[in-house]
Amino acid sequence: MSACVPTRAADPNRTERTHPPHSPPPSGPRRFRIAGADVSASIAVFLIALPLSLGIALATGAPLQAGLVAAAVGGLVAGRIGGSPLQVSGPAAGLTVVTADLIQRYGWRTTCAITVLAGLAQLGLGCLRVARGALAVSPAIVHGMLAGIGVTIAVAQLHIVLGGTPQSSVPDNLRSLPAQLAHMRPSAVSVSLLTLALLLLWPRLPGRAGRLLRKVPAALVAVAGATAAAALAGLRLPKVDLPSWSNHALAGLPEGPGLGLVAAVLTITLVCSVQSLLGAVAVDKLVAGRPGLSARVGRSDLDRELLGQGAANIVSGSLGGLPIAGVAVRSSANVNSGAVSRNSTMLHGVLVVIAALLMVPILELIPLASLAALVMAVGIQMVSLHHIRTVTRHREVWVYAVTTLGVVFLGVLQGVALGIAMAVGVALHRLTRTRITHSEKEGVHHVHVRGQLTFLAVPRLSRALHLVPHGADTVVELDGSFMDHAAYETLQDWQKTHTAQGGKVEIAGRHPGTRISEPHASTGCRCRPWTPWRNHQCERPQSALPSGNAPDGTDRSEPDLTGTGTAGGHELARGISAFQRNTAPLVRGELARLAREGQQPSQLFLTCADSRLVTSMITSSGPGDLFVVRNVGNLVPLPGEESGDDSVAAAIEYAVDVLQVRSITVCGHSGCGAMQALLSSEPGGAQTPLKRWLRHGLPSLEHMGDGSRQPTRLGGRPPADSVEQLCLTNVVQQLEHLRAHDSVARALREGELELQGMYFHVGEAQAYLLTEVDGDRVFDHVREADQPA
Repeated sequence: MSACVPTRAADPNRTERTHPPHSPPPSGPRRFRIAGADVSASIAVFLIALPLSLGIALATGAPLQAGLVAAAVGGLVAGRIGGSPLQVSGPAAGLTVVTADLIQRYGWRTTCAITVLAGLAQLGLGCLRVARGALAVSPAIVHGMLAGIGVTIAVAQLHIVLGGTPQSSVPDNLRSLPAQLAHMRPSAVSVSLLTLALLLLWPRLPGRAGRLLRKVPAALVAVAGATAAAALAGLRLPKVDLPSWSNHALAGLPEGPGLGLVAAVLTITLVCSVQSLLGAVAVDKLVAGRPGLSARVGRSDLDRELLGQGAANIVSGSLGGLPIAGVAVRSSANVNSGAVSRNSTMLHGVLVVIAALLMVPILELIPLASLAALVMAVGIQMVSLHHIRTVTRHREVWVYAVTTLGVVFLGVLQGVALGIAMAVGVALHRLTRTRITHSEKEGVHHVHVRGQLTFLAVPRLSRALHLVPHGADTVVELDGSFMDHAAYETLQDWQKTHTAQGGKVEIAGRHPGTRISEPHASTGCRCRPWTPWRNHQCERPQSALPSGNAPDGTDRSEPDLTGTGTAGGHELARGISAFQRNTAPLVRGELARLAREGQQPSQLFLTCADSRLVTSMITSSGPGDLFVVRNVGNLVPLPGEESGDDSVAAAIEYAVDVLQVRSITVCGHSGCGAMQALLSSEPGGAQTPLKRWLRHGLPSLEHMGDGSRQPTRLGGRPPADSVEQLCLTNVVQQLEHLRAHDSVARALREGELELQGMYFHVGEAQAYLLTEVDGDRVFDHVREADQPA
């Protein structure tokens, strides 16, 4: 057969074939397919976006068609170019106040031009790759800004709900509210109340029928129900008026004072960018909560998302649409409806275009009072009690309050500026909040410094040091993590003077003048306090200790049975003291919440008892996030075996049935002593407790010896040795054992649980997740795009 195929050597002038004569013909172009999950999700998002887009356009005073243009462009342009595949962009309630102010001040065509210029600014920021810098804005400022905008929206739309017309500012709206209440229109109020009632009650429909009905978005049901009721009752109310598209106003040249236009562009850029980037991060968290989706979708590329938002604003402004940003309500609906790619976002934009062209007669039946009630409800929801509790717990309630009040009474840009100033003030206050105390105990003077020791605290430090008599024994305890040069020189000068006068000075805590990443050379201490989990404990080389005596004179030749005189006892006491002094104040609020609410971990983490596996550090988890089960070799005994120890099975049953964890992770690691013992074990001999326990790992040993199975690979390479191969195989085998447990099998069948394998290479500090590639099981690197938000 090879003789029939011409080669280059036989005829160098012959035209090279792309495919040999006997190869199968090339396949045709790959067909574009849209997953069914994306189609259903796009419909759900479209049904939410349609009434909200009209309502937001009404609230801004823009042509109602501008909301439809922005929704379509947000879906098609931002959905295609943006870096967050499942985030839905469009006209956002957070931009309502800003846009309404611009329309009133500059007119609609100039507002469109400002939107185009803001889009260009977003493109520039995206090219500069500064997207993550926007996340440095304090969440208290962002939530305060949204709350202020929500209050402004709600107060303004209340006038339309009552059948009137809103004023230009919150104070004016509040002053005119009594007169509006005295002359309210009952027909408008009844339609608005029906809309609000449907919005509130529809998501709470009980029973099986309720679960089916709740799949229809509440916003659509509320507007459609109110529209139908108004039509049946024959109510004469102002309704949606969509003029002909031939009369739709496009962007014009910006007209107005230069500084005012620059401020307007900066405001639109800031609000759109921050809201979109924070929305992308929130979508990542939603994606991480859906089993298997995070590996398929990946984390958002924030710089690309900024480019997509900029392009969308350019197109929307040019076509006479509202400013565009990522929208939380539509994005969460997209993820919760099962979307798996950006096709759902783009298809929702196509549906908006179809509706704008073909459904105009139906849209013009909607009463404006119903849309106003819908937008008012959205504005009220922007004042989140959860966010208020969060900023209160983190002692940033003043930042939140100042930003909110500034946005309500002064404007968005001014309110954000006030919030930033307050945040800087709070940070400086915390930096200067240093507590310095002096006390005497048994003839020893103690000067205790808590907090950051900067030049602002030098006067108080000097006063406390001068309370120490000449020649007295003194201990200076430094509990802060920072000391500037002024404080260092003050403390050093006093120490030299006090020592020259016959006194003794001991510096406890971080040594003065020592950087965070450097140990003090003169002490022989190898402690590098650059990670809090080391507890800043000093580890002295063994050569520094005499063979018989410890530094404190304790004779080490005899055991200390008191439990307090050993080095380990001292380290334990120091660790507990450091926790109570430094860490406990930071976590006390969170642990108090966990004590009140009970434990609600998201996953069961089953790993080895090896001391080098620090689960919370590897997974970046906090208190209450993981339900951790450790044993020698991360083994899962098969159910029903007479093991004499049901602790693992009991933990699995408790985690799945009681705690209702969403995932179980089996984590092995390199250099596992249990796997080494399993490899070197010989049949027979005394049945020690360790041997009896390790028999649960024999299936892993048999699995590894099965020549018909492909060896499990690690990061694209074969295992380094037989121990590593057994460690990898053991993780796979224990996952099979997990499936044999009744509670796990039932949860897997119902789609409420997922199993995942993990391997941690201790020497490389590298985590690997178990994946399946072409039928082979591979432990692959955890890339940044694969990490859950």
